[in-house]
Amino acid sequence: MLDQFKTVKGLGSDEIIIKKSRFIGHAKPVATEEEAARFIESIKQQHKTATHNCSAYMVGQRDEIQKQSDDGEPSGTAGRPIMEVIKHQGLKNIAVVVTRYFGGIMLGAGGLVRAYTDAAVAGIAAAEPVYQVLHREVLVEIDYTWHGKVENELRGRKMLLGETLFTDKVTMVCLPIAGEAELFVAAMRDITQGQGLISLGAEQYIEHAERQPNGDNN
Repeated sequence: MLDQFKTVKGLGSDEIIIKKSRFIGHAKPVATEEEAARFIESIKQQHKTATHNCSAYMVGQRDEIQKQSDDGEPSGTAGRPIMEVIKHQGLKNIAVVVTRYFGGIMLGAGGLVRAYTDAAVAGIAAAEPVYQVLHREVLVEIDYTWHGKVENELRGRKMLLGETLFTDKVTMVCLPIAGEAELFVAAMRDITQGQGLISLGAEQYIEHAERQPNGDNN
């Protein structure tokens, strides 16, 4: 699994007008090719009267699946520019559709490329690019007497926390970045002087607004 990758937060769309033609960029995070296809079809159904609904999507941690469609525009003037925007921004697991309502003025090949590029950029911006960063659960099980000390330490480290369970002991679910989990376990054992039960849990992606240091998104 990648340490982190850039995608978009959710569904977003934005519109630009170029020589009386309306170009509406739509973008959405997708986990599978099937999900990308359903999104594209939903936009086509929503904009049945549009002149074109051109698209591109990239799926897979290593960009294994890449597809694009000009949807009737001259070859290479729509789907390819949309895909180039996805690649240029370093996005993964994303589908982008640009809807065009023709305004009566021909744009030419160069004008179409620029229009679909700008509309794709607008749609992606509306969908809010984010980073999905791989974290790993670390379960810290301690006696109640250690709770305050450990909680203060975690606060000082600005550690992400999941739930805290209060039974006969306190179990705190900490969420360090996956690559730092082993060091965090060692630190917690040191802080609790070996009296805590520290164990590794599952990995999960957590959304961040910015790229995290020392991450691999290639």
